[in-house]
Amino acid sequence: MNLITTFAGSMMEGFLPAGWDLAKIDRLADAPPETLTKRETWWHPQFEPVGCESYEDFDTYMGHEIAREIQLTRQAGRPLALILPVGPMGMYRWTVYFLKEWGVTCEHVHGFNMDEWSDAQGNTLPPENSGAFQYAMQEALYGPLGAGTVPAKQRHFALRSELPTYAAQIGDLKKKGAKLVTVFGIGRVCHIAFWEPHFAAEFRSESDWKAQTHRLGARLHPLTIEQNALTSFRSRTTLVPAFANTIGPALFLAADRIIGGADGAFNRGMQWQGLSLRMTLHHEPTPWIPSSYMPTLAGRLFYLKELAGPLMAECH
Repeated sequence: MNLITTFAGSMMEGFLPAGWDLAKIDRLADAPPETLTKRETWWHPQFEPVGCESYEDFDTYMGHEIAREIQLTRQAGRPLALILPVGPMGMYRWTVYFLKEWGVTCEHVHGFNMDEWSDAQGNTLPPENSGAFQYAMQEALYGPLGAGTVPAKQRHFALRSELPTYAAQIGDLKKKGAKLVTVFGIGRVCHIAFWEPHFAAEFRSESDWKAQTHRLGARLHPLTIEQNALTSFRSRTTLVPAFANTIGPALFLAADRIIGGADGAFNRGMQWQGLSLRMTLHHEPTPWIPSSYMPTLAGRLFYLKELAGPLMAECH
């Protein structure tokens, strides 16, 4: 007896994304931990999952990876366009550490935050609100970098007035030789940024879905809201907005390289991200699972090894 056998007539009907094959997803989840990094035919030859023993390793490795991209493009004399998330966050402390240790400054870096909380019309929180992603980036990255930080005019946030200009700005930078790197986490329902799986129902084809650059006032899935209540709002669901501004596949899939992270474990064996990680790595790409496209790109996905499973019941 499980969700699949009790699904009919339950409140879960119409709740999970319509394009999810639950039986198939369950088979993916049932695979033994050692198969997590087994390569799939659709993976990019230069895509690599990297297991991390601890949160400390995870934060350090990701921070180093971001700092290294900044250093390498600086050495090459290239602009760097970074699509940046708010979550994971511990990596930014190490990005700052490595850049300062190496004496690398960020005049060549252009930061594009991938999403921001909003209302249905795309209006966002003020930047001084502690829940705003603009606030989080200032506190975690731009402020601590000090004199070597990313110039203020090159920090871009997913605001109603600016998000629609991202595609043109990034396009202009690429014409000037910029490298585009997408840094990301994986959502509970496998979103990238706040590009949710249920958006897939709106498009006639995969190519139409892939052509979307952004969305203002994106309607969030309830599991996305609850994920953020647990991870960012200390369980206070009432503080989490039900909408967000977000980039779309045309931007996050245009990356020359990706740096991903999955650190969704709590303690005492509890976690929320093992299934999402499995779906990302081993479900063939589909708009119903946006993160499933990320292994088709060159780069690394860092993950806590405990997320590999086994994904079996254990009462707490």
